[in-house]
Amino acid sequence: MEAQIFFRQIEVGDHAVFAYLIGDIPTGRAIVVDPADDVDRLIGMAEASGLKIESIVNTHGHVDHVMGNAEMQAKTGAKIVIHENEAAYLNKIGDFWLRMFSTQKSPPADRVVNDGDFITIGSHQWQVIHTPGHSPGGICLFQEQLGVCLTGDTLFVGSIGRVDGPVGSERELLTSIHRRLMALPDETVIFPGHNYGPETFSTVAAERAHNPFLKGLQAHFR
Repeated sequence: MEAQIFFRQIEVGDHAVFAYLIGDIPTGRAIVVDPADDVDRLIGMAEASGLKIESIVNTHGHVDHVMGNAEMQAKTGAKIVIHENEAAYLNKIGDFWLRMFSTQKSPPADRVVNDGDFITIGSHQWQVIHTPGHSPGGICLFQEQLGVCLTGDTLFVGSIGRVDGPVGSERELLTSIHRRLMALPDETVIFPGHNYGPETFSTVAAERAHNPFLKGLQAHFR
């Protein structure tokens, strides 16, 4: 299956956000995860690889991850996909944040997903894992055959997502990481939502062993 999947991690904009372009090579169908900026670059990369972006998948609704939604949808017609608990947030991002990030409000979601749903790209699927804590509707995307998980702002390389927002919860976040992400196979490759760590990706085993925020996590949940 690997030979049939196009997968690229692309750092975009000025906030160290990672966007992900994922395509099915035989059919030319593709999605883009968190197209926060550099929309023309992402579209050009897709077109150069014979791919058409059909969906925009947001790992959560914070402005630094959705600020490219409107432009990407206008230029590709792609449908916006986000967790059910996060969809309303797209319409609530205030003018203060839009001005701060020099962007426009995201259009509403075209599809809402829940834990266990699948996002299909041609012949392969990515499973939605609901990981609240950084935000109520945060999600990760797991591809079992590739052994890859996109972790958004839930888990970074060597760190975890912030929980100091009005709806953030440290206990929820640590619970999500412990019960959902650390339960994945050790060799699962972790691709985060920001380039905040010493490397651009990691593994479940490496984060369990070396992430200082996860020390003692298993004992905490006994």
